[in-house]
Amino acid sequence: MPPKSEKPSLLTRFSRFVMGRGGGSSSSAPSLAVSPGVSFFKRARNVKTGDLNINANNVNVFNEGGAQEHAQRARLETLPKHPPMSTKRNEYLPNSRQPDVDKLCERESSSTDLVLCIHGPAGIGKSTLAGHLTDEFRESGRLAASIFLGVVPVELSEPETIVKMIGHEIGSIHPRAIPKIVEAMDRCHGTSLKNHIQMYILEPLRSLGHPQPFIVIMDALDEWRNHPTFLKALAPFNSHSSVLRFILTDRLNPCALHLPGLGELSIYTYALGPISKEVIKAYFHKHLATVPWVDGRKAHSADVEKLTELSCGLPVWASTVIALLSHQFSDSPPHEILAEIVGNRRQVGGSDGLGELYRNGLMRLFPSPNAQSYFRRYMGAIIGLQEPLSVADFSKLTGLPNHLIHTTQFALSALQIRSPPPGSERMVHPATTIHHLSLLEYLQAQTTEPSFAIFTFTSHSAISLTCLEQLSTLSPSSFDSNSHLRALQRYAVKYWPHHAFNGTPRSNNHWSQSEHCSALQMISDTHKQWAALFLRGFMPDEVDSMLEDAREDDSMVSTLRKLAGRLGEAGGEHWGFQVACLEVAVRIDGGDAEAWSDLGGCYYTRGLQTGNLRMHEEAVVAFRQALNLRPDPHPSRRDSFDDVARALRSCYQQNGDLNILDEAISCYRMAVTLSPTPHPDRARYLGNLANALNDLYYHDGDLTTLDEVVSLLREVLTLCPAPHPLHPWSLDRLATALNDLYQRNGDIKALDEAVLLHRKALALRPPSDTDRPVSLGNLAAVLETLYRRNGDLDTLDEVISLEREVLGLHPASHPYRSMSLNNLADSLLMLYQHDKEIGTLDECISLGHEALALRPAPHPGRHLTLWNLARAYLSRFEQNRAVEVLDEAISLAREWPVLCRPGHRYRAEYLEFLVRLLKKRREFIGGDRDCEEIEDWEVELGISCLGWV
Repeated sequence: MPPKSEKPSLLTRFSRFVMGRGGGSSSSAPSLAVSPGVSFFKRARNVKTGDLNINANNVNVFNEGGAQEHAQRARLETLPKHPPMSTKRNEYLPNSRQPDVDKLCERESSSTDLVLCIHGPAGIGKSTLAGHLTDEFRESGRLAASIFLGVVPVELSEPETIVKMIGHEIGSIHPRAIPKIVEAMDRCHGTSLKNHIQMYILEPLRSLGHPQPFIVIMDALDEWRNHPTFLKALAPFNSHSSVLRFILTDRLNPCALHLPGLGELSIYTYALGPISKEVIKAYFHKHLATVPWVDGRKAHSADVEKLTELSCGLPVWASTVIALLSHQFSDSPPHEILAEIVGNRRQVGGSDGLGELYRNGLMRLFPSPNAQSYFRRYMGAIIGLQEPLSVADFSKLTGLPNHLIHTTQFALSALQIRSPPPGSERMVHPATTIHHLSLLEYLQAQTTEPSFAIFTFTSHSAISLTCLEQLSTLSPSSFDSNSHLRALQRYAVKYWPHHAFNGTPRSNNHWSQSEHCSALQMISDTHKQWAALFLRGFMPDEVDSMLEDAREDDSMVSTLRKLAGRLGEAGGEHWGFQVACLEVAVRIDGGDAEAWSDLGGCYYTRGLQTGNLRMHEEAVVAFRQALNLRPDPHPSRRDSFDDVARALRSCYQQNGDLNILDEAISCYRMAVTLSPTPHPDRARYLGNLANALNDLYYHDGDLTTLDEVVSLLREVLTLCPAPHPLHPWSLDRLATALNDLYQRNGDIKALDEAVLLHRKALALRPPSDTDRPVSLGNLAAVLETLYRRNGDLDTLDEVISLEREVLGLHPASHPYRSMSLNNLADSLLMLYQHDKEIGTLDECISLGHEALALRPAPHPGRHLTLWNLARAYLSRFEQNRAVEVLDEAISLAREWPVLCRPGHRYRAEYLEFLVRLLKKRREFIGGDRDCEEIEDWEVELGISCLGWV
């Protein structure tokens, strides 16, 4: 049978962390640009970040508010801002995406999904469509914010920072929301990502009181490394889709990636297909007419047909062709370039069609070996570049002469898809902000021919050396304030660790023999001053206290570790810089076990935040290095075993590899062995070993493993008497294991002891304790097990009382409210089966519907709520014999086959219940209704059609 409740998962969620070591849119047709070489894809933004742009009805809202409004606006402008982008309009070919726009707008208006994700391959036109939707929703007054993640620099890429950026966009577009955003600035520091989303996005939009939901558009999600963390944090807001919705674009379908927590998110995915041949053909006809042909040679109808065929409906291919034909840099006339393109037999849909176009274009733009060499140096540098620099500064950073930079920039303008922001045309910009991702991927692919292959490792290495040279030129007065620094010096101060991390191998032997080692010696006497400048750029209020903590004999490694620790206090907002500091530290001194341990902890924490398996794998590597540097009898060797084991167990929880879990258990056993009684950490190590063995038991069901879990947890309880901080946890954890033991062998003594222990744990958690809901839920779960054994109504009454208290502690916005509603509804249904009180059944159904609303498909718990509701409606039908009630039960049950695909552990039970309902209706109303459906499900179940009811 399907589970009657979800109560045990409360403790599971809690115990996973507790044992860690301290420390209505218009459907009008779109249009496309008509100027020569204009891309489908140049991204437009009508509202420039930092400018107040509101309609006539609101024009006086800000100005008439007085000093307070001015102050609040000033506060808003201190939030992270979306990088400026080209002001060229983002336009369409007529009707190029009308079918898609119609479908998306229909979906948005008719569904309650929180997230709509548009996915498709690179160059298919996702950003163009996102720009069109941005304009549509802005025109209707429903745009909350529009973010293009492809241009967000690394220092602004942490999830909390992106949320603040969205908050700034909301305030810029809707000034009436500014007071709520300022309130978020005062209340959100150091809080969870969920709280940031609530305070910076949801509450400001709710305060506007709009009758339709606002839309946040986030383009190029796949180009944001932290998107799994953000998506996971959105799930608690499923029920707020009447206020807020997100439209995302991504190259891949996120649901196919099985990202952690994504199953709980209300998300609809839409596959964006190629543009029609007719649209592509119209594009070529229009733009080929603007190409500067020579000698009367121009494109013919056959050329247009061939180009249309070769494009395979990819707008980026068509746009690149026009750009190459229109560009004045090539020595070849346009008709020769066209002949070479149409003579190519590779379509974009083939293995290298788009790459072949890029190769041909680059060969014409950079025909000589010298030009190709300068191209590789320039392109590699801008791929690694983190923020715009002047040509002069870029020249110093890379060693490229100014005139070659200008020449290369002009040549590459043929392959740009975005123009530099106004006023920065003479700057050198990071590649991701002006070039299409497909070009950058082509250049960095292993299959790219050497003439144009870019190795970013080499580029980062060279930039890192230049940054160190710049730091060595700082005068003593420069260390007093960042404002005294020149632009290139500021860049060097901020990004030296980033480039060193990405441009050197993780090897102390290599570092000690490299130019980086000798270059670093040039700032050995001033590295603490550099650290102050570095930290002042992120956390200026922390600089004084860091300098007070500094010791005269602090090494660069020690300084980097301290910087990483300070950055870590920001709650993940500066994680990229934090990990870069630690990665450089272990390169400088590969024998520093503490630095390796810090690095492992940095990756491990990030893995917990993001659910990213690679983070946990990196943590394992770093923790193993620390372990190897702490041979027996090093006092911290036991900690290293525990660290390795925790990271390995997290890997197992991501990939299910039993070999990894076995290794984790072995490491936990070593930590326990090295911590004999009365070692103060023995209880923690025992608890962690018990958790890992519990994972193994749930996999293989070996009773011997469960017996060891119980034994270990009894020792933990002995070692943690009250008022030890782990005492409540040890009570709850042992009780849960004993409940598992009862479920396995039916030993009533184990169940009775579990009830007693859970009661003791609850008594230690007063109403103010944040873990009280955990103990309440655990006690309710074990008492329900007891009730199923003895049928005592007093026990069931206590279960319901406990679950009502849990529900009261889980208000509307709480992520566990749906689970609490479902559990209480399940218990009320059991009570109704005893007392037959219609009020009990009515409450059960009411709670079930509230839970169901909080679990839209494809929420992983929706099938459980449907189970409770369908059974409740069957009970109501048996009470009032109203066929419409039975119809409702069947309607709910029909969702199961969709939610629980073949292979689901409860699919058979659900189908049997659905067949039972259908047969009951057929028996009640007579006739042949439902016979075909019944037969189909019985064929799958392999049961007789003679029918049980």
